[in-house]
Amino acid sequence: MFFDRERELKWLLKFVSTEPNLITFIYGPINSGKSSLMVEFIKRLPEEYVTFYINLRGRFIRSEDFIKVLFSVKDGSLKDLLGELLRTGLSYGGIPVPERILKKLLEDENEDPFLFLENYFRSLVEKEKKPVLILDELQVIGDLKLDGPLIYRLFNFFVRLAKETHLSHVFLVTSDSLFIERIYNEAMLQGRAEYFLVDDFEREIALEFLRYQGLNDEEAELIWNYFGGKPVYLVEAPKHKDELRKWCERMLRLRVQSLNALIHGKRNLVNLLKKSEDNESIPFDGRIDRALKELIRANVLFIDPLNGIVRPQGRLELLAIREVLK
Repeated sequence: MFFDRERELKWLLKFVSTEPNLITFIYGPINSGKSSLMVEFIKRLPEEYVTFYINLRGRFIRSEDFIKVLFSVKDGSLKDLLGELLRTGLSYGGIPVPERILKKLLEDENEDPFLFLENYFRSLVEKEKKPVLILDELQVIGDLKLDGPLIYRLFNFFVRLAKETHLSHVFLVTSDSLFIERIYNEAMLQGRAEYFLVDDFEREIALEFLRYQGLNDEEAELIWNYFGGKPVYLVEAPKHKDELRKWCERMLRLRVQSLNALIHGKRNLVNLLKKSEDNESIPFDGRIDRALKELIRANVLFIDPLNGIVRPQGRLELLAIREVLK
């Protein structure tokens, strides 16, 4: 369910109306509505745009041919596929190519898939179209055993599309702040990347959304106190209207149990959580130690590089932290 992201949509639409220059990380805490925002953004793009939306969630990707995720095999000639793109303006799942071309790109050592893609995008621009490339759930790539040169090559291709050739806007969507930090450093993206935060809803918008779904003021406040503006819980709450408080308490209890299991016997994790409990956020200076990495991977804490802080993933995590530290 999509609800009131007009500020974010306004920024995105204005951003793509300018010449491509930087790749853009769309980041935020887990389940903050990043994918829903990008799908709505695609719907609102004018007809001169051609959008390639690639969601990596659930995709089986092998390290040796990870470049395949950029492509989608389609029937027909390359000319026919480009013609279809010009008519529809949208491709889900990858950049459409005939199977024989993809096979050649992947198997022939003399072929360069990145050069092919650059020429592909250039042909669209020559037809007065404006390409937009969106990779969602980017952290899936981070789970692969890719060496530095492969990561460097992939992300520098994105940089070339946006900053050097100005052929396409490139949006990279993820909730994995560790992966962003890794990519930013390994691919040397300083001065080549933009950050855009998609956060949980602010209080008034969250309460409005809950009232829109049929909750009264008292019920809406209860949900806010437990979950803050986390969209996934705001959508689920009305399903538990008959036992709302019990549902809230149950969700917190489960989070406390998982957090207790995570930190049991680990003094370094406890010490870091104490800082988060006292201040709700702590400064981030770019250094990521073992404790911080473990709490981020467990979706307890979240790095916000744009604002230079580390904070709980959401209100529920903050309450769980306070509970386990009593």
